[in-house]
Amino acid sequence: MPDVAENMDLSTTPVHAKLDAALALQRAAYLAHPVPTLAERKHDLQTLQRFIRDHKEALCEAISADYGNRSRHETLLAEIFPASDGISHVLKQLKKWMRPQRRGVDWHTFPGASNRVLPQPLGVVGVIVPWNFPVNLSLVPLTYIFAAGNRAMVKMSENSRHLARLLIDKIPNYFPPEKLQFFEETGGVGIAFSQLPFDHLLFTGSGQTGRAVMAAAARNLCPVTLELGGKAPAIVCADFPLRTAAERILFVKYLNAGQICTSVDHAWLPEASIAAFVAHARQIVSTRYPRLDTPDYTSIIDEAAFERLLLALDEARERGAQVIPLLTGPAYDRATRKIAPHIVLDAPEDSLLLTREIFGPILPLRGYVHLDSVIDSINAGPRPLAIYPFSKQADTVQLLIDRVMSGGVSVNDALFHVGQHDLPFGGVGESGMGHYHGVEGFHTFSKLRPVFYQARFSALTLLWPPYGKLASRVLAFLTR
Repeated sequence: MPDVAENMDLSTTPVHAKLDAALALQRAAYLAHPVPTLAERKHDLQTLQRFIRDHKEALCEAISADYGNRSRHETLLAEIFPASDGISHVLKQLKKWMRPQRRGVDWHTFPGASNRVLPQPLGVVGVIVPWNFPVNLSLVPLTYIFAAGNRAMVKMSENSRHLARLLIDKIPNYFPPEKLQFFEETGGVGIAFSQLPFDHLLFTGSGQTGRAVMAAAARNLCPVTLELGGKAPAIVCADFPLRTAAERILFVKYLNAGQICTSVDHAWLPEASIAAFVAHARQIVSTRYPRLDTPDYTSIIDEAAFERLLLALDEARERGAQVIPLLTGPAYDRATRKIAPHIVLDAPEDSLLLTREIFGPILPLRGYVHLDSVIDSINAGPRPLAIYPFSKQADTVQLLIDRVMSGGVSVNDALFHVGQHDLPFGGVGESGMGHYHGVEGFHTFSKLRPVFYQARFSALTLLWPPYGKLASRVLAFLTR
């Protein structure tokens, strides 16, 4: 987000006027009907699920067009299925989530009274969606936004033009504009969108842009959930079968060509295991992706990202790292923006690959002798969005969970904590703040409203002034 945004007056631009009008429409609809019933919320969720099922193939095609080539199977696995199946999960849980919660009462002071916590809709929620999983990261949040009874405005990425156009064209057949609207990035939309006085704002993307979004939202005291990124490490311990670790890590790393915020950024291995891991990787990857041009392997999203990744490889190679492409033939293809899966050994500590989130099909391997050195190295940097310990020893796994803070953890695999419908998803520190998924997602987009119900007789009448002997005796009893 450009720095000049702070000095721009966007209040009179057509973009800002359009967004203001959409927000006003949705807020008026919310005020007219602030608490949808269980049946109404279920209908919204079922309608969203019907949209996904009706347009499954069109969604896959639009995303592939935005990428240049995106594996249809990866879109079905990582986007369509989680969004649709997640709705089924929420439909089963929603009645329980919506129930008022009983809370305790101080019977010394408030005999006969009662307390409840009522989950109620916030109003209008804004969602800013990245390009890497644009169906998942728009429709999964909408599941919890609608479950909580809200309305939503969704801003898509400039790299998701085909998908944005599909959503803008088709969603009005399923939802009225006072319930849901999508917006494409046409220049300045992201800045204007983040400045709107939403009741909650969810942003998924880079830390740099997340800071700008949070600053813009702060002007309206708009609460934010930030899902950012970071350098999520896999930590393979000596007791874990190396072949199994390689199979699992490499699947996650090269899924979507590594363009996943919770991908394995790099892997720590016992120094004696690195050569064997590389040998396994050569065999595993060439079996999964026999050619660079296979449709099962996804392109890099745009020219800038493609060049950034090649630059990082070149810098590591020039500084003495061993750069190992895992496919025979060309290491990359500019025409299709595909970069072959790579492993990098001995990258310098201050290299681009070890200091910046990679977000591509490049896996640096880092050797260690003592696990404490791995813990210290990770803790010296920003807290990652996830860590992935591989060990059959429960105490070793717990040691890593206790001593290395992260947004989430998958044990003996990677990524898949994100795919659990009943686990919260979110970062910590520089990898983000707040949660959604599971009941935590329902709570994020609800106001958990405390309500006190006074009894017919209030015991506090005994403490009304003018204070006398009775008040003194009561307070002496209460403070004894």
